[in-house]
Amino acid sequence: MALLTKKQLVTVFERFKENNPNPQTELLAPNPYCLLVSVVLSAQATDKSVNAATKELYKKVRTPQQMLSLGKQKLIGYIKSIGLFNSKAEHVMELSRLLIENFDGKVPATREELMSLPGVGRKTANVILNVVYGEPTMPVDTHLMRICPKIGLATGTTPEEVEASLVKRIPAEYMMHAHHWLILHGRYVCTARSPKCGECLINDLCKHNEL
Repeated sequence: MALLTKKQLVTVFERFKENNPNPQTELLAPNPYCLLVSVVLSAQATDKSVNAATKELYKKVRTPQQMLSLGKQKLIGYIKSIGLFNSKAEHVMELSRLLIENFDGKVPATREELMSLPGVGRKTANVILNVVYGEPTMPVDTHLMRICPKIGLATGTTPEEVEASLVKRIPAEYMMHAHHWLILHGRYVCTARSPKCGECLINDLCKHNEL
């Protein structure tokens, strides 16, 4: 597959930066705990659907203890519009218990500790480390898995491989916001069906790899 050169990579991220200097997660959450819950709920679901489900939930629940007091069945009442709501509710209740038991009710700040929580994989941990703790991590979701090899940004056929390739290739000064730029690009421009190549900021650089 064809890969972008280092110079082309810089151009790509300079264009993203100029277009959107301070990209943010589209998940709406009032604090780090709620964001962790939202990221867990967002597995195989859209941010929009998670925001719709949690809008009322977060008026009542903002801490692990409040979640445990709410209980699994009432939680399901809020999130039943999201796919896999039953297993996700179990994850949320158990991670809330473990946060109280092991982390004094606080969201931990290391990948290993985050991944010790149910429903929290490497991608979710990377999101929390980036958004909450300001670490230059690279969460790889389905959008990045699809667009990064296609554009020529990275190689790999698994999230771990694509993450490693991106971390190695993207200049450090862009890493803090890189995954947000790429997620938004995959979500709104380089879509799986009918990509908007005519509106794309980097169409002249994209390798258009057939994968």
